[in-house]
Parts: sequence; C-alpha cells; structure tokens
Amino acid sequence: MLSRTADNLYWLSRYVERADFVARILDAAHRLAALPSSYGGGETNEWESALASAGDPALFKPHYSVVNADTVCDFLAFSPHNPSSIRSCIEAARESARSVRTALTTEMWDAINGAWLELRGYAGRDLNRDEFGRFLDWVKTVSLTYDGSAFRTMLRNDAFWFTRLGTAIERADNTARILDVKYQILLPHDEKIGGSLDYFQWTTILREVSALTAYHWVYRESVKPLLVADLLILNKQMPRSFANCYGVIVEYLDLIADAYGRRGPSQRLAGNMLAKLESDDIDRIFAAGLHEYVESFIAQNNGVGEAIAKQYLVG
Repeated sequence: MLSRTADNLYWLSRYVERADFVARILDAAHRLAALPSSYGGGETNEWESALASAGDPALFKPHYSVVNADTVCDFLAFSPHNPSSIRSCIEAARESARSVRTALTTEMWDAINGAWLELRGYAGRDLNRDEFGRFLDWVKTVSLTYDGSAFRTMLRNDAFWFTRLGTAIERADNTARILDVKYQILLPHDEKIGGSLDYFQWTTILREVSALTAYHWVYRESVKPLLVADLLILNKQMPRSFANCYGVIVEYLDLIADAYGRRGPSQRLAGNMLAKLESDDIDRIFAAGLHEYVESFIAQNNGVGEAIAKQYLVG
C-alpha cells in the first residue's frame, strides 16, 4: 500500500474518533452544568474542563473573551479556527475519505460523505439546548455508523489494519485526557474528594466513555475513583481502556509487520507499552500519582503515533 493511502486511512479514523470524543465531552459538560449550585457546595468549572480536554486554550483566547457554555460549545463544535472542532474533524475526515475513495467500501464512504453533507445544514444555525443535544447525539451516531461499516464491510487487509490503528491511537489519547482533566481540573479546590459532586463527576466520566453499565458489571459496587481508573487504564475488556487500545495497536502493527516483512520502532514501542500496562497495578499507580502516570502515557502514546507515521505514513 502507498504511504499516502495508509496515511489517509489512518487519519480518517482518527478524525472520526476525535469528533465522537468532542461530542462526548460537550455532552458531559452540559450534564455537569445542569447541577444546582448547592449540589457541590459551590461553583464548578465544567466549561474550563471541556476546553482543556478537547480544545486548545491558546487557540480559543484570540476569538472569545470569556469561557462559558456558549463560547466553548461554539469553539468545540463549529469553529473553523479549531482544528479539533467537530466541524473541522468531519471536514478533514471527508477530505481524507475522498482522497482514498477507492480504498473504502460504499458503506464507509456513505457514512462520511453523508455526515459532511448533513453538517452543512447546521452552518449558521443558532441551536437551543435541546437541538444542540440532538446534534451531539447525531455526531456519536456518525462515529458508530462509520465504525460499524468498517467492521462489517472491509477486507481484513492492510487498509483495515491502518483504520483500526488510527482509531486505537486516538481513543487511547482521548481516554487519557478525560481521566487527567477530571483528576486535575474538574473538582473545585474547596470540594472534598469522595463528596457528592466528586461522585457525580466520576459517574459522568463513565457515561462519557459508555462505561457506566460495564463498571457495575465488573465491580458490582458504587462508583469509586480508584476502580474507575482501573477500568479505564488496566481492564482489557473495556474497549476504551489503555490496555484494550494497546492490545489492538500491537495486534495490527504485528499483522502489518508480517505482511510487509519487516519490524521497526513502532512495534517495539507499542509492545513495551502493552507489557507495562499488563504489569501495572492500580494501587501503585495511585500511590505514585495518577496525574503523572497519565501525563507519561499521553507522551508515550504520542511517541507511538510518531513512530507509526515515520515508519509507514511518511513517504
């Protein structure tokens, strides 16, 4: 496969996964903002949290004077100045799909092109809260439709492997950012860990990653920060966990290496990441510092992405 084709397939999947992530972040922020102020004993900072999770504050500041629901929603959903906005992601995904149209199945192209066409209908519209909620649900449906069409219709060859790599690298990064922002930013400094607001926020984090039901199936007890982190970091059965994502990354990098007859830095780095996750213990992670652990993971995950790009995507 030409490196340019692999590059477009890889980034097509990353953009679709990123749009889904931003929609989930905005949905969670709306849930948290709907809490009465007395619930947490004071004002929370869910919109700063959403911006830190899914956007770049440095890109936000030149275009908006205040951080609130209207400005953050506009920046993360529709702003052309934000390369990670839902609009930018869907447009970039469609451009990548158009570049490799013959490598996609009809169903995959229809999912992306249809999303791009429907997105144009939202241009310039002033959405109320309910309409914006339906828009976020639609974005998540687009991601599910694309993902499902890839699983159900693609040949299991290098085209499929690169699409899955893109999804897994992006998903691992997104889960890490959700965890880090919750732990560092979301809870007000005067609110106690383990309090009612803290409990609701961790529950919302689980909802963001479609894991609330899975959490109760696995642990069969009330929501606890350590167990949430265990599910999202180390549990291989959880599709958005670090461990599951790296199981996928290692599997498809190995298939690519076997098909192309050569292994390289990406296989070595990804294998080391998976081995570390398999040997890690959540109590040790918390004792050493969750924030430090997640920051290190994000940096190493970026390193794996860069290794994949140098090895396969830059021709």
